[in-house]
Amino acid sequence: MTSRERVLTALRCEEPDRVPYCELAIDRSMAQQLMGWPERPGAGDNFSPAEAKALASFLKMDNIGYALRPPIYAQTGVGLDGRVFYGDGLIKAEADLAMVQLPDPHSDAFYAGASAFAREKGDFAACLVTRIGIFPTLMGLGLETFSIALYENRALIEALLDRYVGWSAAIAERAASLGFDVFVSTDDMAFKSAPFFSPAVFRELVLPRYRRVAEKLKLPWVLHSDGNMLPFLDDLADLGIAGFHPVERGAMDIRAVKRDYGRRLCLLGNVDLNILGMGTPGEVEAEVAGLIRDVAPGGGYIVTSGNSLAAYLRPENIRAMAEAVQRYGGYRERAIRNP
Repeated sequence: MTSRERVLTALRCEEPDRVPYCELAIDRSMAQQLMGWPERPGAGDNFSPAEAKALASFLKMDNIGYALRPPIYAQTGVGLDGRVFYGDGLIKAEADLAMVQLPDPHSDAFYAGASAFAREKGDFAACLVTRIGIFPTLMGLGLETFSIALYENRALIEALLDRYVGWSAAIAERAASLGFDVFVSTDDMAFKSAPFFSPAVFRELVLPRYRRVAEKLKLPWVLHSDGNMLPFLDDLADLGIAGFHPVERGAMDIRAVKRDYGRRLCLLGNVDLNILGMGTPGEVEAEVAGLIRDVAPGGGYIVTSGNSLAAYLRPENIRAMAEAVQRYGGYRERAIRNP
């Protein structure tokens, strides 16, 4: 199988020739550590097609990714290695909506970089990574303003959310014609303990707008949210998403989720960032082998880190993860075993 075929087969909850290995995001500074590349100040979030394929080949990944994310209107801070952190939201009232200026999603020029990237994908599964809108809305308002507005000014939330959702729906409609294979949305909606809001709010506020995006899509949809998303999984599966990422360790039990949703959702992720960041290569190998042994049978599992390949992870552990997928991930050979 090609990498693209392998990923798409897993997203159909079927068994490919081996368990795929993918990542939704890789910090450039981590790529530099892995590949020995020089620093490129101002290079941005996206890799060139040549860089993305070289990095994927080095790690034996099955995907490459290109991000088209909308701006978030919040205070920001930059941590080590350029990682952005969001502070308080800048939108507190209807008058502040005037500052929300999103790139034109109907302009051909807006897609020039994404289109060029997808044309050069080779045999990799090309993922278009964006946000649907609930995370930019929550960050733009700030958690306190958002929470109060749920009860006192729902119209403010809906006005901002609708701007983002309309933007995302236009991108979803365009994604397949650009040459991408998978549509990925990254919108955190949960703490480790529980979602940010109740299932009732999710069904009233978020789910109808997600349907607007789903109606435009011709690609399998992988949805990312950290935290405990169990209260929303039935609704998301009914919506028709193909995959759920990252089934966060410590928030969700991926083995239980596989048991309950394994024929409806492809599961991606769950390789513990604590182990990748502070453990040993041997511990990483054991972690990956156990996940493949318990979650991969029957298909519908893609190995990824428990979030992304952040700059603070240990390069030797990332290499150990990639090597473990090759060692234990074969379906035909039934090489699913403990190290």
